[in-house]
Amino acid sequence: MWKKWGLLTVVLLAGTSAACTQHRVEVAPVEVKPIHITIDVNVKIDREIDNYFGDLFEQEEALREKQEDATQD
Repeated sequence: MWKKWGLLTVVLLAGTSAACTQHRVEVAPVEVKPIHITIDVNVKIDREIDNYFGDLFEQEEALREKQEDATQD
């Protein structure tokens, strides 16, 4: 009987020690560089201004043409 318990104890100890493993994870340092982003919004704003004030610009051009015609006469 003692031999069976002794053998069972040895088998259980061997089984549990075999299940103990170690894992090591090495993380390399990550280099973080700044990102420079340039966004040109002038084109969109110019288009919106042209659309909004377009009729005023056309009137200004017409007035200049009339003034030039009047000074040439």
